[in-house]
Amino acid sequence: MLYASHMDVFALARKLIDIDSTTGQESAVGSALASELSSLGYTVERMPVEGDRFNVWATHSQHPRPELVLSTHMDTVPPFIPSSETADRIYGRGSCDAKGIIVAQIAAAEKLSSLDIHVGLLFLVGEERDSQGAQIANQQPRGAKFLINGEPTENKLAVASKGTLRVELVAHGKMAHSAYPELGDSAIEKLLDALESVRKLKLPTSPKAGPCTMNIGLIEGGRAPNVIPDDARAHLLFRLVGPAQELRQQITAAAGDKAAAEFKLEIPFMEFTTVPGIETMIAAFTTDIPALTAWGKPLLIGPGSIHVAHTEGEYIEKQQLLEAVDLYAKIACDLLVAASGN
Repeated sequence: MLYASHMDVFALARKLIDIDSTTGQESAVGSALASELSSLGYTVERMPVEGDRFNVWATHSQHPRPELVLSTHMDTVPPFIPSSETADRIYGRGSCDAKGIIVAQIAAAEKLSSLDIHVGLLFLVGEERDSQGAQIANQQPRGAKFLINGEPTENKLAVASKGTLRVELVAHGKMAHSAYPELGDSAIEKLLDALESVRKLKLPTSPKAGPCTMNIGLIEGGRAPNVIPDDARAHLLFRLVGPAQELRQQITAAAGDKAAAEFKLEIPFMEFTTVPGIETMIAAFTTDIPALTAWGKPLLIGPGSIHVAHTEGEYIEKQQLLEAVDLYAKIACDLLVAASGN
């Protein structure tokens, strides 16, 4: 049965969507959330991150160290897209990734509170860039046994999530007039050779998570069409399905003497706890969970589809949003009852 409360979940979702919170600019939505949670009776802590950016940590005053925490992120990718609404959907940037999820988690916490079950709410900055908010939160754990992280999984529990390996291939050459190429050394041609070798790598596959994939997301280099380029680089992103050490070695070897492989970021492949009776999936994307290791055993689930996140037409189904409220509450109850041994 769908949860009905005094909260207007659709109105709150639209209110949050209508606040621009692209990564780095989360303070306004953080303040709005802090005010909303305070009005619902929560004790709210603004956990400083950087500049005026902060995480929001909310608990009930009599239960400052809850065993279970519901968490997701406040930031969105650009550009800002204000909300709109139809009979069945809410549209706008962050509707499913992840402001709709924020609202579902608040409503679930309210439902649980009515059953005298008290959970914490942790809303983070910076997930879309570097999980900076999660990293700061991980230095200040509050003793939770379980963390239910929200990302758009269509209300299915993730069995695992792929990791991320960001790599820059950097090639250097020698400038010269393009009429005399023998006097120069083209960094772009070196880079193209290195990329071709990397593209031929046999990437690993996991029986559980499927194939590791690679995206060449950005190529830069050169000075002008009539100048032999002395510098070029490509930005690559691999979706990991296991440990990355062997893959790192393969990338370096493939680039050879044509380009240097600079490893900029690694987020590990993760496997998660599941709950019987709830449909499962594999998340091909990364989350804040690897940066929240001190916040309890992780689960990953949320309303909305990742396939519309980060798109111009991002939306969340209203029915799925309401179902998520009951789902979060059910999972929390199941976990806490099992942990208590009752």
